[in-house]
Amino acid sequence: MKIKSLAFNVAAAAAAFAATNAMAAGFALQNQNGAGTGYAYAGSAAVAEDASTIYFNPAGMLYLSEGHHLTGALTVLDRSLKFSDEGSTPLRVAAPPVPAYPLGDNGGDAGGYSFVPALFWTMSMNKDLRVGVGVSPTFGNATEWDDTFVGRYQGSYSEIKAINVNPSVALRVNDVVSLGFGVNFVKFEADLRGKQPVTALLPSTVDVESKLSGDDTGWGWNAGALFQLSPATRIGVTYRSTIDLDVEGGVEAGPGYTPAKVSVELPDTASLAVAHQVNDRLQVLADYTWTGWSSLPRLNVQHGTFGVTLTDEYLGFKDSYRLGLGMQYQYTDALRLRAGVAYDQSPIRKAEDRTVRLPDSDRTWLAFGFNYKLNKQTSIDAGYAHLFFDKEKIDRRTVLGTTATSQFVRGSFDTSVNILSVQLNHSF
Repeated sequence: MKIKSLAFNVAAAAAAFAATNAMAAGFALQNQNGAGTGYAYAGSAAVAEDASTIYFNPAGMLYLSEGHHLTGALTVLDRSLKFSDEGSTPLRVAAPPVPAYPLGDNGGDAGGYSFVPALFWTMSMNKDLRVGVGVSPTFGNATEWDDTFVGRYQGSYSEIKAINVNPSVALRVNDVVSLGFGVNFVKFEADLRGKQPVTALLPSTVDVESKLSGDDTGWGWNAGALFQLSPATRIGVTYRSTIDLDVEGGVEAGPGYTPAKVSVELPDTASLAVAHQVNDRLQVLADYTWTGWSSLPRLNVQHGTFGVTLTDEYLGFKDSYRLGLGMQYQYTDALRLRAGVAYDQSPIRKAEDRTVRLPDSDRTWLAFGFNYKLNKQTSIDAGYAHLFFDKEKIDRRTVLGTTATSQFVRGSFDTSVNILSVQLNHSF
């Protein structure tokens, strides 16, 4: 039982390598700048207004004036995540009269505040060639349930940090076509925890915390193109590759330590975006973005030294899409107003696949914001968005190692998010 419990905690914690509730569907972070929050990131691959275009479409660097451009942004995420029990069963390791472990409660609010910084710089080599670099977190967030949570044996705490460094280059082919390419270096870290029952203490149970920490680095690439079809209409196409990670670390459970490893393939994305200038003041933005979440069908967790499988956990991720529609209105020469809506589909479709570490669901964005020019070289952006999540259910069995237990976590999650972003842009 001790070996099975340890193996389960390795697997449950490792699930958060590919499953932490972030602001884009799944566990991606959409918030790569402050400006995009104001129009729900609609048409971001075609906007190309500041140095953050390095992330959304590197070809957009050619639409910035010659010289240097700096963009720094900070986004604050305020997330509420609550669970309502709807018939969860207690964990048993033997038939009655051996008592079950205490069921627990709803676990409080597992959300909280998160801060997402981003920094971008670009410069012109000549009028047809630009280079730049961006630094920002592309995946990650944190989820923390109370120690008495009913789902504590499936996971109680998850924190992921994935920092992306993205050097890029852009080339103007002609007046219509611009191309961009970037390399992505990702530093990935995780601190993931769950509870492990101490069998000998029944019926008075004391849970022991099992902690898995690990890290890895990986490489990927991104490419984009912009097509200026007319003075009023621009189309952007962009693609970001998958990134393979072999996360290595160890599990601490009481005085014990076990090396562990898990392979993760972060998903690729592709986006088609349009920016259309309706008149001198109004611009309309739209996009369709696809994410290849099926790159993560399951997680095979192995012993870090011997290579034996501790558990093979099915995730059930499906490819998903995002639709965005936004606008920018030039109210005065200095002030540009923004608004947008978006629909973001979750990669999780079934209650059996949803986890306490990723209580993800489809969501709808409602956003507004502005850009204000302080002078010819400096401007600020601010944006606010509220995310409305569908209320979805979980019906997931607790597994110890490869052995299914009698416990099912059954209930529903109620999630909402407020996003506030600020950004400073400077050129010289």
